[in-house]
Amino acid sequence: MSPNGGETALTAEPKGHHYDATSIQVLEGLEAVRKRPAMYIGDVGTRGLHHLVYEVVDNSVDEALAGFCTEIAVTMETDGSVTVADNGRGIPVDMHATEKKPALEVVMTTLHAGGKFDSKTYKVSGGLHGVGVSVVNALSAWCEVEVLKDGTVSMQRYETGKPAAPMKSRPAEQGMKGSGTTTRFLPDPTIFEETNFHYDTLAGRMRELAFLNSGLTIKLSDARSGKSQAFFYQGGILEFVKYLNQNKEVLHSKPVVFAREREGVSVEVAFQYNDTYAESMHTYVNNINTIEGGTHLIGFRSALTRTLTNYAEKEGLSQRAKVAVSGDDVREGLVAVVSVKMQDPQFEGQTKTKLGNSEVKGLVESIVGEGLREFFDETPSVARKIVEKMLAAARAREAARKARELARRKTILDGGSLPGKLADCAFDDPALCELYIVEGDSAGGTAKQGRDRRFQAILPIRGKILNVEKARIDKILANEEIRSIFTALGTGAEADFDITKLRYHKLILMTDADVDGSHIRTLLLTLLFRRLQPLVDAGHVYIAQPPLFLVKAGKEEIYCFDDKEREEAIGRLGKKNVQVQRYKGLGEMNPDQLWRTTMNPETRTLLKVTNEDAVEAERIFTILMGEQVEPRRQFIEENALAVKNLDV
Repeated sequence: MSPNGGETALTAEPKGHHYDATSIQVLEGLEAVRKRPAMYIGDVGTRGLHHLVYEVVDNSVDEALAGFCTEIAVTMETDGSVTVADNGRGIPVDMHATEKKPALEVVMTTLHAGGKFDSKTYKVSGGLHGVGVSVVNALSAWCEVEVLKDGTVSMQRYETGKPAAPMKSRPAEQGMKGSGTTTRFLPDPTIFEETNFHYDTLAGRMRELAFLNSGLTIKLSDARSGKSQAFFYQGGILEFVKYLNQNKEVLHSKPVVFAREREGVSVEVAFQYNDTYAESMHTYVNNINTIEGGTHLIGFRSALTRTLTNYAEKEGLSQRAKVAVSGDDVREGLVAVVSVKMQDPQFEGQTKTKLGNSEVKGLVESIVGEGLREFFDETPSVARKIVEKMLAAARAREAARKARELARRKTILDGGSLPGKLADCAFDDPALCELYIVEGDSAGGTAKQGRDRRFQAILPIRGKILNVEKARIDKILANEEIRSIFTALGTGAEADFDITKLRYHKLILMTDADVDGSHIRTLLLTLLFRRLQPLVDAGHVYIAQPPLFLVKAGKEEIYCFDDKEREEAIGRLGKKNVQVQRYKGLGEMNPDQLWRTTMNPETRTLLKVTNEDAVEAERIFTILMGEQVEPRRQFIEENALAVKNLDV
């Protein structure tokens, strides 16, 4: 594990560099972390909770990047704590010259104490907030660190960030060889909203780190459920792209991949086209997922557009197509991973995940341009396939533009005329307004009567909308139901999309609790994920939770949302004449019941749709909504037993 908390590093000085207490520099103390935890880890919800694990794991990854660690083991313990163990060099444990205490204690109890502030111990450092393991310690009820180094095991325990006792050392037991750090911590329940770690959330990040660091093994185990996985990818981001494309028809069998280093910046690129219509782009800086993009993404995109359009012109293909090509056309069906490793990345944007270093744009652009030209020269057949797809996309976009203009003249897409079936609300402040998308006219009628007309709008849709996973934008815009959704939202679509024109800050999907309702909800989520993703990313999308049962006995009524609640309600009422009504559809409820259970902000439950693991979301949508049948059948077989409330 690396000596500090959280800043991720690339390569170290030669292995002979002296790594001891003199490598650790102190910048400031820990005082404010427990008072204002969100400043250091983003929030105190689920995201911030999991960020604690990432901070510790990132230190171990630093050691791997520096050439000293090959294996990391992450274990979710039965008591709610997490253990992270690595076989790196081990945090220094000798006495710190100025602090007069062991370097381990300095690292664990001092904010911004670590070996990444000079460029000797680690050449390159990142880290989402650069705050590190001391913050993890500060926000834990307790934390224990054990360091194996030079035949000695050193250990210290901390409680709410403070040492519980001085560091103790003992000779290593027989069989304990090499070096490494083991950190175990229990998040403080007085600080976090919840302290339950989610296996799938951690698995997503561990998989990502293993892809980005070829040759590194990361093991994840859940002692609570017995679940475990080992992530190891010798091929690195090449395998990442293959993983992202695993259930899609690809245009060329091998991903394009190249890596170059220039001016102290290392750039790795891998991409492969498939026959879908969406772009799947993943960019990283020093292992940090730059979800807001930045200069490296701009450089990649401009090089790709320029190289492909130049190739099309040189081969005489664009003249024959008689259509102007845009960047969007170039990226249709593109799955790409761009990984940059550099010293002193400057992050900006709301979540500090947008790269701002201006020099990186030109570097990435020239490296990608060179790599692409070489690849096209060697494999002209692949180049031609990509160009043909690009030109087909341009033709479809042109058709969609004409359709939009025609629609605009009819005042359909520009917000001048709202869909006839939309029951709008009275308030005009979008922050206060909600739009319910409801399947079917009968449910729509009930919702219209049951709603609060001041701030709740209702848009009924008929049946199953178009599956946008299998359709280009011209076909999507020709679909009346989808067009009415775009219009009601007010944002426009594709090239016209503008989130500032969103008319409702809560978009709530309300479908029946049966198989058809689930299918319609999945179609709507596919539309939002593929064509209106900024709405998901900004937290505007929700799923309503209507009850499945009404349990009655005399005048007592209990609404239940699953089988367990129904059984508990029957037991609680415990009378002879208990009646159980199963709601097959929203239309079966009367308006005041729907209001009380599903639409009243005081009593309803809404599920917020987030995009925490974009890689896994991409995979699931491809399996469920894509062309290939076999992966879908396999997914259903594997998950059928986990399905609740299935109504066949």
